[in-house]
Amino acid sequence: VSLRLLTNNGKFKSHFRTCAESVKIAIDAGYRHFDGAFVYYNEHEVGQAIWEKIAEGKVKREEIFYCGKLWNTCHPPELVRPTLEKTLKILQLDYVDLYIIELPMAFKPGDAIYPRDENGKYIYHETNLCATWEALEACKDAGLAKSIGVSNFNRRQLEMILNKPGLKHKPVSNQVECHPYFTQPKLLEFCRQHDIVIVGYSPLGTSRDETVNVSSPPLLKDPVLNAIGEKYNKTAAQVALRFSIQRGVVVIPKSFHPQRIKENFQIFDFSLTDKEMKDIEALNKNTRYVELLM
Repeated sequence: VSLRLLTNNGKFKSHFRTCAESVKIAIDAGYRHFDGAFVYYNEHEVGQAIWEKIAEGKVKREEIFYCGKLWNTCHPPELVRPTLEKTLKILQLDYVDLYIIELPMAFKPGDAIYPRDENGKYIYHETNLCATWEALEACKDAGLAKSIGVSNFNRRQLEMILNKPGLKHKPVSNQVECHPYFTQPKLLEFCRQHDIVIVGYSPLGTSRDETVNVSSPPLLKDPVLNAIGEKYNKTAAQVALRFSIQRGVVVIPKSFHPQRIKENFQIFDFSLTDKEMKDIEALNKNTRYVELLM
């Protein structure tokens, strides 16, 4: 179980202190995997919180697993290492444990995170995923990243990397939306066949704001999840997370709420039966909350 450190757009300042506190609460609760990104605008606070806990003697650096991400404006191979080095400097780390390509598409390189033209349309940029991947391989070889992976890649895009001539390191993981309403069975099976771990974001559905597809009902109000939760004296959220980890999916729930951070970790003291797993699998609606319309 990981803590995802995504902040809501437009609410960065109010989350800075909250983010650092959340990381410290999570470490105390037992979390060791933190899912971050330069584009979340909070890596300074995350690094500070990690180092405070190391100084306290609560954890060692080698026990922390930090995932960083390469943003869409940094796909050109010559930008990959400098971008990672910038993340390392902000975090005050010598390496990240996992570095991933956040999306299989690129925006125009530059200072703007979401570059747009005078009509407000996104300015895209041609990307060569294989060339970008080679630059990630070089970062791994240089010791700046222990492992490398991808995010939001479909089977075809994964095959581009896997079938690349001269491949040195294959992706260890693919971070995608995955939860009982969007179970990703085909992609999960393909990744299993290639020893690629699926890391599921939005494993509890997602917050109901303007950036998400709200036509799908709230996951945590699902009667099946709640009925199973009552049986085990667990919340619907804990059942949804347990479902994913029993399928071999790494879960990265996002929370800044201390009690929920702790609850999301308390999923290792019960198991779902085969029937319960099948009942939850049957909830799949094959619809995304995070549509990534860009």
